[in-house]
Parts: sequence; C-alpha cells; structure tokens
Amino acid sequence: MNIQKELREAIGRRPLHADKNDFGRVFVLAGSRGMSGACYLTAMSCLRSGAGLVTVGIPKGLMHALGRRFTEAMILPLPETRSGALSARAASPIAEYLKGQNVIALGPGLSLNRETQTLVRHVVLRSKLPMVVDADALNAFRGKTKLLVHVRSNAILTPHAAEFLRLFGGKKPSGDLQRKKRAKEVSRTHGFVVVLKGHHTVVAAPDGACYVNSTGNPGMATGGSGDVLTGVIAAMLGRGVDLFRAACFGVYLHGLAGDLAAREKGETSLIAGDILNALPQAFQKVLGR
Repeated sequence: MNIQKELREAIGRRPLHADKNDFGRVFVLAGSRGMSGACYLTAMSCLRSGAGLVTVGIPKGLMHALGRRFTEAMILPLPETRSGALSARAASPIAEYLKGQNVIALGPGLSLNRETQTLVRHVVLRSKLPMVVDADALNAFRGKTKLLVHVRSNAILTPHAAEFLRLFGGKKPSGDLQRKKRAKEVSRTHGFVVVLKGHHTVVAAPDGACYVNSTGNPGMATGGSGDVLTGVIAAMLGRGVDLFRAACFGVYLHGLAGDLAAREKGETSLIAGDILNALPQAFQKVLGR
C-alpha cells in the first residue's frame, strides 16, 4: 500500500468552488467533568484534518468552560448526571441531531459512569452513520462484547492493547505477526474495522485487508494522543474515504504528526497538544500544500 500516493489521490486538492458541507459534518460525543480536554483534542484534530463542520456533544455543565475554548467547533449541550457525565436522557436530543450529520466519533473522556455507558451502547447500536468508537465508548462494551454483532453502522474500533484484551480476551499478542493475526480475527468475526494501537499500529478489515503503520514514536505514549487519532480518522470518514483507508490514513498522519512534533519537542516532552499542532505540517508534507 503506497499510503502517501493514496492519500494524495483521496484527499488532495480541494475543488475551486468547495463548500464546507463537501467535507463532512462530524458529531463528536465526548467529555465529562474532569476530562473536558479529551473532547477538545478530538474536535480540533478533526477540524485540523479537513472536516467541514464539527459539533461536540458534551454534558451541559462543561458549556461555560469549553465555550471559551471552541471558536471553530459548534457545541451541543446535553443532559448530565450529578457527577457531570452524560445522562441517558441525552439519547433523544442526540438522535435528533444525528439526522443532520455524516459521521460520529465517540468515547474520549466520557467516563465509566453506568448511565453514560448505557447511553453509549444505545448510540452505537442504533445509529446507522459511520462511526469511530474509542476509549470509554469501547469500555461500555466490556463484558458485553456480544452486543457488537448488532451494530447497524459501519464502525471503526480503535483500542489500545489493554482495551483490546478487555473486550476480546486472550493473551496479550507479542510482536507484529501476532498483533496482525488477532486484529484480523476480531475484524473478520465482528465485521468492523479494527485499529489495534501501539508500536506499528495494525489496521484490519473484515475482508482480510491489513495495514501495519510505519510512522510514530514512543513519545506518543501520552494521555490524549488517542483522542487526536480519533479526530483524524473521523475527518477522513467525513471527507468520503472508505472505512479501511480512513483508518489507515488516520494512523499514518497521526504518527507522522507525532514524528514531526518530536523533532522539535523531543520524545520525553511530547504531549498530545504537540501532535495536534503538528497536523498541518503533516498534511503539508504528504499533500505538498
């Protein structure tokens, strides 16, 4: 797979008369009290990756703080629990809002609140939109993995090694060959694209297609890095890229941004915001503009 060539062909030059609606409406469901940064990183990485319109669904209690940070993304304040997480009562307004969206990205910073996890399962199992399922949205299916066979949409799951084992069991795969084998097995069995994050991130599709990423560095093992990745992949979906390639493009660009950021900051001091800020440079390096 010549990923740079395919990237240029898929999301290269924008048409002269391009409209923001041409590049996807992405709905990000993320955040809770104490973890508002997660939704910020996801939404902003989505915008920096070329999405046309991004809306963030958050607990209403975060509205004041995040309203000052978001100038380009829209905000949908939603019912919350006493602990500041999303309430199950958010299901109805979310369903209504999704009628005007193209893609869902959910999970970063949602918390392990039981009511929130019930809401997450409701959204994942009922929505027909392409989606990126990450972090606490994955945790919502711990012990309930069998429910994933009922997913009605095209989904990309993005677990790191620990999340992968919690969901699908077995022993921790060691080495690239075992990681590829496990990712392909799960993808084929459940019918969704799997992004098994880590050194040499593996992307597996139900039809057997598999990609092992070559970009990235140990400095990216830091809180919030995965939130940035979720946003990049969601933006690729919003731009009309198919699920497998959207995941491949996302992990490649995310890793490239991490490599570019590490050149300036070093691996030790690298933080997720550095990866986010390096995304424009990564796109310029691949697309030439």
